[in-house]
Amino acid sequence: MDINHDLERNMFTVTVDGVTAYVAYKLIDGGLDIRHTVVPDEIGGRGIASALVKAAYDYALKHKLTPVATCSYAVKWLERHPEYKGKVSKDFGGEGTCAV
Repeated sequence: MDINHDLERNMFTVTVDGVTAYVAYKLIDGGLDIRHTVVPDEIGGRGIASALVKAAYDYALKHKLTPVATCSYAVKWLERHPEYKGKVSKDFGGEGTCAV
C-alpha cells in the first residue's frame, strides 16, 4: 500500500482500485490528533483504515508528537496498540464520531 502524506491538508491518503481513503488530523499542543478516518465501502475490509492510522501515528512518534485520537476508530486503534502511548482527545464524542 502506497500511503501518501499531504502536509498542506493534514491528511494521509491511499488510493486502492481508483478509490481514495484518508485520515485527517490536526496538530494541537504537541500532539497529532486524528479527527476523521474515511474508507469508502468499495475498498473496505482490507485493513486500509488501520494502515492509515498507523502511518499517521508513526509520523507523530518520529516527529516527537503525541498520538491523539478524536475519531472513534483511532481511539480503538490506540487501545489495541498501547506501545504508541497515545491518548484520547478531550473532544472525543463517543462511538461513531468518525467514518470508516
